[in-house]
Amino acid sequence: MLRFPLRITADITKALLARILHQARHDSSVQFVDAAEILHHDSNHPVSHEKIREIVSSRSPVVWIGGSEPLHHPGVAHLVRAVTGSGHFVFLETDGTLLRRRIHEFQPVPRLFLTVRLDPGAPLDAPKSLRPSPSELAAEGIRTARLSGFFLCVHMRVHAEAELGEIAELIRVSRSVDVDGIVITPATGGTNDAAVQSKTAEARKMIGSTWWELFSRFVEPVVSRERNAAQTVDETGHRVEQEARVNEEGVKVA
Repeated sequence: MLRFPLRITADITKALLARILHQARHDSSVQFVDAAEILHHDSNHPVSHEKIREIVSSRSPVVWIGGSEPLHHPGVAHLVRAVTGSGHFVFLETDGTLLRRRIHEFQPVPRLFLTVRLDPGAPLDAPKSLRPSPSELAAEGIRTARLSGFFLCVHMRVHAEAELGEIAELIRVSRSVDVDGIVITPATGGTNDAAVQSKTAEARKMIGSTWWELFSRFVEPVVSRERNAAQTVDETGHRVEQEARVNEEGVKVA
């Protein structure tokens, strides 16, 4: 059974309470960072030290590093260490194709979740060919990360053409390789599509963890590139605060 980390539960709850008590509406529970906006493509040195200071000083308990493939940037491991070292949880999103090659640059600390982005319909357990496919490389990266002691999360994006059966199979395979968490969001451009939203809601029910379902809803507004998303971060936070009182794992935060 997937279990949502108690420490993240506590930190998100504290962030929600702080926003309610102090009306600090500018800090969401999840902060999105595009690695390309901070790191040089061919250098370990950051583009903006000011931006890094802004990230580490943020009250958002979770930092989601994604955008253009973060593992294309030599300095991403330094960025991750800086952010986790400041007390934030980091979800480093990657397509997984470079994960095995660069895994040695990271440390398996409790505040880091290596997050592999997968699309339903691309099997993780397909037979190997002479030239590995992206899904095979992602699978190898997941296995290497698991053997190296990292926390692992899978990010599934629901497209309009995705079948629920394909999503269910990908969830089954992900759980079979013992991932720690599953996040499901609508694919970019689908946040205003009622059919995609409905399919996403159905897919989240298959995760098997109320907290990972709710965390998916936290992540959705910040990973979506649609500015007119159906949910705002504030609306999502208010709804999660209400629903978090009922947790199938019996988690209570003082």
